[in-house]
Amino acid sequence: LSGWDAPIRSKSRLRTKPKRYFCDTSLVASLLGVDSSRLLKDGQLFGLLIESLCIHDLSVYVSALPKSYGGSLRYYADADGLEVDAIIELTDGRWAAIEIKMGESKVEDAAANLIRVARKVAANPAARNPKPSFMAVLLGKGTMARRRSDGIYVIPIDTLGA
Repeated sequence: LSGWDAPIRSKSRLRTKPKRYFCDTSLVASLLGVDSSRLLKDGQLFGLLIESLCIHDLSVYVSALPKSYGGSLRYYADADGLEVDAIIELTDGRWAAIEIKMGESKVEDAAANLIRVARKVAANPAARNPKPSFMAVLLGKGTMARRRSDGIYVIPIDTLGA
């Protein structure tokens, strides 16, 4: 997954070096000899596997977009430490920002992060950057999809599908 070369004018440098994700997280767990009970005890590993699973699913959805949209999946990271797990960008300049979190307890922090990135992209009025088409927090575990009062969607991964 390559970094997003965001259309911003900022003092902070953007990181665009590709990140590597696993296509099949069940193979990773198997190769590590990790079963479900161990994953529940190791939140960090479980979170990394959930993030890989979500990135894989998002890449499948982006690749299914009509060719005329020309969608690409990227991540955002800058030298100030601001990061967003997934950016979907279309060739016409529309974009969306998605944070991936394990569960509901991290939604507030993720939403604040999404808002910071959207403000940073919009901060250069000369560039006339569009606002994100949508922002979302994709959850590894959640009860229902919803739209928050700030317009950010909260979407459990198991609610996505055909």
